[in-house]
Amino acid sequence: MKAPTLFLLFPILLILLTVPSHAGFFDDLTKGIGSSGTSTIGLDDSTIAKGLKEALATGTSRAVGSVSRPDGYFSNEAIKILMPEKIRNVADILGKFGFQQEVDNFVLSMNRAAEKAAPKAKEHFVSALKEMSFEDARGILAGGNSAATDYFRKTTGDKIYASFKPVVTANMKDTGVVRNYSQMMDRFAAIPFVGTASSFDLGHYVTTKAVDGLFSMLAVEENKIRTDPAARGTQLLKKVFGR
Repeated sequence: MKAPTLFLLFPILLILLTVPSHAGFFDDLTKGIGSSGTSTIGLDDSTIAKGLKEALATGTSRAVGSVSRPDGYFSNEAIKILMPEKIRNVADILGKFGFQQEVDNFVLSMNRAAEKAAPKAKEHFVSALKEMSFEDARGILAGGNSAATDYFRKTTGDKIYASFKPVVTANMKDTGVVRNYSQMMDRFAAIPFVGTASSFDLGHYVTTKAVDGLFSMLAVEENKIRTDPAARGTQLLKKVFGR
C-alpha cells in the first residue's frame, strides 16, 4: 500500500484546528476523500488546503500582532514581563524608600523591548508550516488542544529566541531598559545596610519571557479557531470551517 499522499495532511489538520476530538466526524470526513478529490463536506482538496493554510496563518498572525503592538505585553496580565525574581527584593526595598517610579519605568521598558522584537516571529511560523510533514500531522492529531502550538514551539522556539535576542538587546537601550536598570541599581546601592543585588543576564530574561508570552497568545488563538466561528474571519475560513 502506498504511503499517504501529502493531500491527506490537510484534512487531518483541518479537524485538529476546527473541532474537538470527535472520531465519528473524522471518520465521516476521511471516508469521503477519494480519487475525485472531494469530501463529504463538498470541498475539494485545493479548498481544504487553502483553508488550512489560512487558518494557521490567521492564528499566528493574530498572535504576533497582539503582542507586537504598543502595550501588547505590558497591558496583558497573562504575559506581562514582571520584575525578575533575582532582583525582586531590590524592587521591594526601592518602593519602600520612595523609588517606585524607577521600578515601574524598568518594568515598562522591558515590555517595550519585547513588543519591538515580536514581529520577527512571523517568518519562522511561515517556514514551519511549509515544512510540516505527514508524520508531524499524526503527532499533532494525537495531541491535546494545544497540539498545534506545541508543534510550532518545538520547531520554531529556538529560532525565534535567536532572532528575538539581538532585537531585544538593541531595544533595551532604545526603550531605556539598560538606563532604568542602572538607575535602579544605583538607587539600591545608595541605601545603607541593604546588601548587594544578584547579577543575572537581563537580555536572556527579557527574550525568554518575550518568547513565552508569544506562544501563550498563540495557544489562545488556536483555541479560538477550534471553538469560535466568529474568530474565523474571512469567507474562505467560514466556508471551510462552516460548523
